[in-house]
Amino acid sequence: MTELTEFFGLLIVFILAIFVGFEVISKVPTTLHTPLMSATNAIHGVVLVGAIIVTAKLLSPEHGLATPLLTVLAIVAVALGTINVVGGFAVTERMLQMFKRRETVKK
Repeated sequence: MTELTEFFGLLIVFILAIFVGFEVISKVPTTLHTPLMSATNAIHGVVLVGAIIVTAKLLSPEHGLATPLLTVLAIVAVALGTINVVGGFAVTERMLQMFKRRETVKK
């Protein structure tokens, strides 16, 4: 396969992933959003590991697709994915704290 064909194949997978992700997320009712958020963050963590592996392969010298634009886009994608995972777990933790009983102060 040529480099251009491989690039367009990856681009098509990326665009399809955007549409599928939007459809899946938009169908979740608001009452189920909070319980599903933690599991979604865990899944996104696995996706982030895959993105790191793909970025490492992209930046390897034998691959040949490591243009400056793709390098910057790959690193930005991994950085934004990391921010998403960390922020999602922080928000989930804060929501779970709302369900814990508060200790009453004894005087």
